[in-house]
Amino acid sequence: MIASTVQLEIPILLPGVEDECDQCVTRLIERLSQRKGVGQVHVERKDEQARLCIHYDSNVVSLSQVQRWAEQAGTQVSQRYRHETVRITGMDCPDCALSIEHILARIDGIVAVSVHYAAEKMRVEYDSTLLDREAIVKRVKSLGYAIEEDEAAKGWIRDNWELLLSVACGLFLAVGFLGETLFGLPRLAAIGLYALAYLAGGYDAARHGFKAALHLRFDIDFLMVVAALGAALLGEWAEGALLLFLFSLGHALEHYATDRARAAIRALGELAAKSALVRRDGSETELPVEEVLRGDIVIVKPGQRIPVDGSVVEGQSTVDQSPITGESVPVEKSKGSEVFAGTVNGEGALDIEVTRLAQDTTLARVVEMVEEAQTQKSPTQQFTERLERIFVPAVLAGVVLVIILPPLVGWLSLGQSFLRGMTILVAASPCALAIATPSAVLSGVAQAARNGVLVKGGMHLENLGGLSAIAFDKTGTLTHGRPQVVDVVGVNGTSEGQLLTVAAAVETRSSHPLAQAVVREAQRRGLDLPSGGDLESMTGRGVRASLDGHRVLIGNVMLFESEGVDVPDDLRDRAQTLEAQGKTTVIGYGPTAEVPVAPAPVDRASLPAAEGGGQTTDFLGLIALADTPRPEARGALVRLNELGIRKTIMLTGDNERVAAAIARDLGLTDFEANLLPEQKVEAIKALLGKYRQVAMVGDGVNDAPALAQATVGIAMGGAGTDVALETADVALMANDLSKLPFAVGLSRQARRVIRQNLIVSLGVIALLIPAGLFGLVGIGVAILLHEGSTLAVVANALRLLGFKDDAALAPPSA
Repeated sequence: MIASTVQLEIPILLPGVEDECDQCVTRLIERLSQRKGVGQVHVERKDEQARLCIHYDSNVVSLSQVQRWAEQAGTQVSQRYRHETVRITGMDCPDCALSIEHILARIDGIVAVSVHYAAEKMRVEYDSTLLDREAIVKRVKSLGYAIEEDEAAKGWIRDNWELLLSVACGLFLAVGFLGETLFGLPRLAAIGLYALAYLAGGYDAARHGFKAALHLRFDIDFLMVVAALGAALLGEWAEGALLLFLFSLGHALEHYATDRARAAIRALGELAAKSALVRRDGSETELPVEEVLRGDIVIVKPGQRIPVDGSVVEGQSTVDQSPITGESVPVEKSKGSEVFAGTVNGEGALDIEVTRLAQDTTLARVVEMVEEAQTQKSPTQQFTERLERIFVPAVLAGVVLVIILPPLVGWLSLGQSFLRGMTILVAASPCALAIATPSAVLSGVAQAARNGVLVKGGMHLENLGGLSAIAFDKTGTLTHGRPQVVDVVGVNGTSEGQLLTVAAAVETRSSHPLAQAVVREAQRRGLDLPSGGDLESMTGRGVRASLDGHRVLIGNVMLFESEGVDVPDDLRDRAQTLEAQGKTTVIGYGPTAEVPVAPAPVDRASLPAAEGGGQTTDFLGLIALADTPRPEARGALVRLNELGIRKTIMLTGDNERVAAAIARDLGLTDFEANLLPEQKVEAIKALLGKYRQVAMVGDGVNDAPALAQATVGIAMGGAGTDVALETADVALMANDLSKLPFAVGLSRQARRVIRQNLIVSLGVIALLIPAGLFGLVGIGVAILLHEGSTLAVVANALRLLGFKDDAALAPPSA
């Protein structure tokens, strides 16, 4: 990865403000600085224009994400900086990817560039005032590589031309060698056949290697060609041809193997339907999905793939959502149900109102994010690339010494020392090391996506597999997130209906799950709700509003303490009794039957405190609500423990008694209650200090700051919300907690595979270098072991494509 830490300057305009005020700028910087992967953020004013300077890690976040965050924070972002993700074909080794990065990064206007060899993907971020996409594509093509759009008419031969050239190389080599040794073929004729073998086996390596060398990038292609030519100069034509044959054959087989992982990724994009049957103005027309508009009615017949994201307006059916969410059982859909593009309709017909354009569907967003994930390099991959930058030059220097010194002191002839030097060069080639991590990451990300888990990069895949503690939000994560009113207790002569009327009247304007539960109960009882006003939400405490000119408080004890109002002891006791049963309570304060309707609002300071016996006519009573745990939550927590997650902690704004009851029922190891959103962030920081790597699981909305603070932020229900997809490092597309053990188990297995691959690749290098130095192995054996280790690590990585849910129960590695 070139330019991992990027400084981006975005011309901005704060909406509604002619001159950017310090307060607005401070708020903007605070919001962006909280995002994972974003470092320093500051605003510079040049030539009477504000420029937002964002320093971000392009291995963690992409340019498009940074721009979206800036817009969400309240800026108008220019389109000066752009990004492209394209497929590059023709790379025959990981060094090719590094060469492309090295050469493109030197072009003025390139902000960041990342090329992923295993995925055949390049992501480039650039300044559109200095260059455009065409210039970048042209530069890549000039290096001898092809861009995906050039491959539209590919057939079997074009798909397998590397293998065909390698086979031709082997045939020429075999005929020349056998003819010369067994049938008396003249030496000159044998050399001609060897030369043909050179052309067939070395064509691809030469066209890439020499172009890279012109830019002072000496990759493995260049070194292999030089070694073969050196062998020819010394008269060892057969050795050189064997080197090129084994090298080209190894890479052809490697490409065939890694294409399995690439195909798994490409299959996601192929889920999208190409056309949709649309009803407009009373007639039905088949249209390309790109021409379907929001609000259109799309007709989906039984057995068809749903082409759009939308809401069912007519019909009933079951829908197979496994391509998006990984759910194994079809989901019932009826009027009002949400459906997703790429899923498969069952036996009933559905009329669907389109809610998202084709480019904005959940499937399109997932495909885009998976493509971004392929180009973001994991910590292990970054480490191996740094190691290569030191190791390769050292090996080259050593090879030169091996070739020059022995003949000078009379130990070996020039021919012998040259062959030993070439053997060491082959042995020390870091091809297997370079592909060890990206092949595992590609397979892991692909398998996760196929099972409804979106992992947004190799860094998050590795981190997820190294967790020792996971924190959970309660509402909507461990519980259904749809609480119900179970008890209504009036005081001071207040009836249940009056208490619910006052509470629901002000809660109708709140989106909090508890508020909506109160409103649903009032509506169920058929209560007539007056209009409340001046609603002010007090995060983590409740709401303050006015009703008929009187101040109304609906919330927990902390709300009343912040307002300076004493809650009567008997009301506190009743609340504590209900909370001990695992229920959440809210206390109501407002106009009672005895309080006359006043035309003017009551000032907050005029609220009376408790008197005498601790009662006041202004307290209406309390409402108890219960939110039941998800049925899969306990099983998921048990499996996480079996995977080696030592600590599972619930972080909730609910009271301690409710938190304790739910923690006890689900088998959580710990909980923290009465937390405000900012306190959840502090709790995550404390857990990080204790356990080093901690995940936070939530809905991605109310707990976004805590998700950003955690090592890995995991959001549930990603298929239903853009916010979850945007804020999380990992998104469970189904609203199903049982996918979490699968994700953790897959990530642990990926870490094991990466570790095994590194041991194999480094072990082969450590074995062959001394063996080649002392003449114990020849160049042919070195090539066999070198290419064999490369194929071995790729094959090992591809095992991740077969990872199953029950494999998550395997014990974690140390």
